[in-house]
Amino acid sequence: MEGLYQQTNKQVHEVQSHMGRLETSDKESVHLVENEIQARIDNIFSNLERLEILSSKEPPNKRQNAKLRVDQLKYDVQHLQTALRNFQHRRFLREQQERQREELLARTFTANGTHKKILDVANMLGLSNTVMRLIEKRAFQDRFLMLGGMAVTCVIMFLVVQYLT
Repeated sequence: MEGLYQQTNKQVHEVQSHMGRLETSDKESVHLVENEIQARIDNIFSNLERLEILSSKEPPNKRQNAKLRVDQLKYDVQHLQTALRNFQHRRFLREQQERQREELLARTFTANGTHKKILDVANMLGLSNTVMRLIEKRAFQDRFLMLGGMAVTCVIMFLVVQYLT
């Protein structure tokens, strides 16, 4: 039992060191490291099951101490398992946020889609292409008129503040 306990304890320490490596690994190799850690944790759990059986077969004067040591190892491994799950959850959320951000950046927020829909509706209503072009030209001119009005308003506000204060 002592040899299996030492081996399992050594594996727990190796998993702890691999958990530190997990934080510093790049995006491509993080899955490999996670799988390796999970395989080691599964191996440790199987060792712990054998240790529990062996600890129950210990002499009565050593049994309590052996069970306590196995329970401590089990507690440590459960914490490692939880830490791995938390890391995987954070990584999943981070990847999901990156995907959503990329989707938003890839979207074009222009009025082209809306413009096309308006043209389709206008054609259904029977407006001719000439009338549609006049409307588009007017919208383009209105934009320049609005920007000019904003600029003139800013200049007037500047002059008022400059000369009245």
